[in-house]
Amino acid sequence: MIGNGEEVTWRGRHFGFMITHTSRITAYESPVYFQDVMIRGAFRSCCHDHYFEACGPNTLMRDDVKLAAPLGILGVIAERAVLERHMRTLLQRRNFAIKQAAESTEWKKYLN
Repeated sequence: MIGNGEEVTWRGRHFGFMITHTSRITAYESPVYFQDVMIRGAFRSCCHDHYFEACGPNTLMRDDVKLAAPLGILGVIAERAVLERHMRTLLQRRNFAIKQAAESTEWKKYLN
């Protein structure tokens, strides 16, 4: 569990490079919304809004990501050519893993 003002660092291999990305939670309205903003990483900037909405017995989660690649015009070309699709696929995979974990009973042991 993470809250407002806290930071999280992710590491992963993307396009053959090991990337480290650190974000800070800059807005937090539990249980409907939080925002994380990159404070260190490979992008020029990255802001990620997470929205949660009750839909009957389920929860709808929506991501809104605004990012900018470094390297000026080369970064803009990379954003349009590969980065947008790569990030969409990454978020879909991550969200599927979150869904599986949230729907399991395993996570409940961490709430006590």
